[in-house]
Amino acid sequence: MAKIIESIPNISEGRNQEVIEACVDQIRNTPGCTLLDYSSDETHNRSVITYMGSPEACEEASVKLAKKAVELIDLTKHEGGHPRMGCVDVMPFVPLKDVTVEECVELSKRVGERIAAEADLPVFLYEDSATAKHRQNLAKIRKGQFEGMAEKVKEEKWCPDFGGARIHPTGGVVAVGARPPLIAFNINLATDNVEIAKKIANIIREVKGGFKCVKAMGLLLEERNVAQVSINMTNYSITPLHRVLELVRREAARYGVNVIGTEVIGLAPMRAFLDAAEYYLQIEDFDPDNQVIENHLL
Repeated sequence: MAKIIESIPNISEGRNQEVIEACVDQIRNTPGCTLLDYSSDETHNRSVITYMGSPEACEEASVKLAKKAVELIDLTKHEGGHPRMGCVDVMPFVPLKDVTVEECVELSKRVGERIAAEADLPVFLYEDSATAKHRQNLAKIRKGQFEGMAEKVKEEKWCPDFGGARIHPTGGVVAVGARPPLIAFNINLATDNVEIAKKIANIIREVKGGFKCVKAMGLLLEERNVAQVSINMTNYSITPLHRVLELVRREAARYGVNVIGTEVIGLAPMRAFLDAAEYYLQIEDFDPDNQVIENHLL
């Protein structure tokens, strides 16, 4: 059986379409790699690229992407709502078909070593690939962002795994690792008061005592003048989408604010949407394996 891996790198550019397309072209032009989706956000100033392929094809595409991003993205001139530490900020590998997590870990190590050598971009291994427990959480690695990373990497506990105790002067550093599927799920509020979004984010995020496997922050979508609770759901089977949405809806109501819409950035597992459908439709004895036509086709 063919081994298939998914990768979902985030690049720190969401406004310059020429730069975005040049980076995405690195995926388009790699044999054995299939571009699934890419989306950009001007407020975040960030793009999410999703592709899949054989381990060998994903390795080549990922290294090519890092080299192009270092060439075109200058973080000394970058501003945006999303925290970032590198021109390619994060590069996860997810097992899709006939591939183990351990194989994705080995792939991440090969890619990390090559990115450091060929793109001159120091690399942290994170999540399942992390070399120490304190380096598993991306937010902890990224703390200090690009502006503070040059000093941070001088600390022994935060020396990059590849590339030495330094950062690329304009490209920063990148986190590379294996992880389960993650859903980038954003909830938009009928207000421009970003403090409300920030307070709600603090309530739902795991590190503040909220839902397990939920990371969140509040920001303002300037082009729409709308406050957003921006969320990463790192394990939807532990904390499902609808549970987070309902709590955000209730907390927003305390301020007299409605939820006006939600966004899913990139791709997500079908099961996450089926779980939400089961909850909101109140389907009794729902059996998605047998009652969803597409599951029979798959």
